[in-house]
Amino acid sequence: MIKKIRSSLFAKVFIITSMMLLCISLLVFGLLAWLMPQTYSNKLNTFLDRQTQEFISELEKVTFSDSGGLFDQFIQNMEINSVELYDTTGMLITLPSEQFYDSYGANVAQESDDDLDEGNPVLSSNYYFSFLGSNDRYMLIVYGKAGQIAELQQSFLRIFPLLLIVVLAVSLVVSWLYSRIITKPVLEISRVSEKMSDLHLEWQVNGQRTDELGILGKSLNRLSQNLRAALTDLKKANAELEADIKREKALEQAQLDFFSAASHELKTPITIIKGQLEGMLLGIGAYKDREKYLLRSLGVTQTLESMVYDLLTISRLQTSDSDFKTGNLDCVPLIRKYLSDTEDLIVDKDLQINTHFSKPITVNANKILMEKVFSNLIGNAVKYSPPKAIINITVQKQQSNYLFSIENYDTHIPEEAIPKLFEAFYRVDTSRSRQTGGSGLGLYIVQKILQQHNSHCNVRNTENGVEFFFKLPQII
Repeated sequence: MIKKIRSSLFAKVFIITSMMLLCISLLVFGLLAWLMPQTYSNKLNTFLDRQTQEFISELEKVTFSDSGGLFDQFIQNMEINSVELYDTTGMLITLPSEQFYDSYGANVAQESDDDLDEGNPVLSSNYYFSFLGSNDRYMLIVYGKAGQIAELQQSFLRIFPLLLIVVLAVSLVVSWLYSRIITKPVLEISRVSEKMSDLHLEWQVNGQRTDELGILGKSLNRLSQNLRAALTDLKKANAELEADIKREKALEQAQLDFFSAASHELKTPITIIKGQLEGMLLGIGAYKDREKYLLRSLGVTQTLESMVYDLLTISRLQTSDSDFKTGNLDCVPLIRKYLSDTEDLIVDKDLQINTHFSKPITVNANKILMEKVFSNLIGNAVKYSPPKAIINITVQKQQSNYLFSIENYDTHIPEEAIPKLFEAFYRVDTSRSRQTGGSGLGLYIVQKILQQHNSHCNVRNTENGVEFFFKLPQII
């Protein structure tokens, strides 16, 4: 039981409040029981003193023999129990009245057995005076009735048991209500804080209190909201961190795959060159015709050189964030220049090149990198188009962008191969790509360059052939 009380705030407040109210009530009752008789006694003394002073003033105006009527009238006062008169020698003398005279020579007014049993009379001060025409000093002592004071004390004693029961009941009820009012918000705050300690932050302290407990509850609500927001941000940050880690791992894996593929791709031409050179040096079979295989080795070397240049380009793209510079660039001269450089191949394959754009086409881009984009896209269209095919190069305005499109007729790409076109060293037709000298990095480089310009290259099969297209922001 004691352990349960110690662990309950409500029980502690209830017991302490009950004891305090009970003690205060008993203290107030004791004070009233003591002070009220004292107050009444003081009031009686004051009354007797005032009445006596007025009585003496009357006595000093008459002789001793004529004062009997005054004494009779004074003694009949309801508050006076008895009167005693002493001469200058201190002897008790008989009052000049025979209305109230006892056998002992004392003058007692309205005296009865009940009055004597009521308790000690209240003694007033001694009063000295002289009768008219007399030089003798008399001492008058007046006793007041103490019965009412005793009755008042007895009344307090009689009502004490009932008052104790009422005080105890009221104390318990008031203590219960007080404890309920005081501990309810504290218990609610304790309950919410316990939930918060388990990271259940959706709980809120209810109530519209404006006192310190209300402020504490509101502070706890704000703390819950801030913790919930912080945890949400932390979860979001953790999710972003996990995503970054996954991207880093994917990038590392992509780099490993890239270098593995690059090593494999470089190994093939090197092996071919090495075999041809060894065959020519040893004069084995057909390799005795050195002129023929030297030309072949030169072609393979040129392919190897192109691949090395492409790898260097990729390396610069991956490390060019700090020195990647852009400016206003007119794309028309770049397209015209590449068409001019490949004119022999175009004529040899009898290709029809159609350009659809106006001058100028100004974008914010890096000139060297954009030359690479156009040379790869247009070069692929020229290389992989069959003889007498049509190639359309189109630039259209779309709101604030330019849409660049290169479409070559009479050829298609398998749909399953389209998602892989921009991967490093991927070839739709390996044998044909090697015959044309492709490194397998052209479209990969195009995509990387366009990503540097916040763009993206797409490809699709059209009714007539294959179309590569991308967008760049227009410079106004």
